[in-house]
Formats: sequence, C-alpha cells, structure tokens
Amino acid sequence: MRTLLTFLTGALFGTGIAMSGMANPAKVINFFDVAGTWDPSLAFVMGGAVIVTFFGYRFVLQRPTPVFEPTFDIPTNRQLDAKLLTGSAIFGVGWGVAGFCPGGALPALGTLDSRVIIFVAALVAGMFAARFILDWAKPRAQPAE
Repeated sequence: MRTLLTFLTGALFGTGIAMSGMANPAKVINFFDVAGTWDPSLAFVMGGAVIVTFFGYRFVLQRPTPVFEPTFDIPTNRQLDAKLLTGSAIFGVGWGVAGFCPGGALPALGTLDSRVIIFVAALVAGMFAARFILDWAKPRAQPAE
C-alpha cells in the first residue's frame, strides 16, 4: 500500500509539473528573464504550491503520527549555514541556466530529450560529488583531541 501511495503521489506531482508547463525549460528561463520575455506563470505555480503546503501541513500535523511512519520527520535545523547557502546558490544558478529543477526534470525524462538526460546525469553526479566532499571534509572539521 505504501509503494502504491508513493507512486500515486509522484504521478500526481509529475502530472502537475507537466500540465503547468514547468517541465519546459524555455518557460522556466522566461520566468528569470525579467528584462525580456518575462513569463510570470511560474510565480503562480509556486504560489499555489505554497498555499497547498501551508494548509496541508496544518491538516496533517494534527494527526498524532504519520500513516506509514512512527513519527513525523520534520527538519529541526533552522540555521542559515554555509552548506545551505552554497547549495541554494548552486541550485538557483543551475535552474536559471538549464531551465530545469529536479522536480521538473524527472517527469520530463519521459520525453527522452537529450537536454533532460544530460541535466539529470549532471544532477546525479553533483549529488555524488557533494556527498564525497562532505564526507571528505567531515574528519577535518572534527576538533583534535
């Protein structure tokens, strides 16, 4: 049942991304082109997502526990650290240059467009590179005893 619900949630998300046009890199790049062919529709898609999330969290968190987990897994770190800011900057630059974010690229994989495949390959490589760098830096950040 859990796998089925996970699949249905992903299918709903992918359908929404595709229907809103957010799997089209030109539409995303036009959102960032405020001095040229600006397309504000992405702001409406994001605004709709924020509203649904706002009310969804309030509804779901009224439950004592999640349906398929023993506890809610809510981030507790509220720090604006270098890791968060660096990752956010890389994400934003990549999104603006390529016109894809992971949420839009994964559903677009079904098109077999070479640009999407290259983006997703770079995304996966970047995830592995980030993990390698963090694992490599971890021992150096430990105080000497």
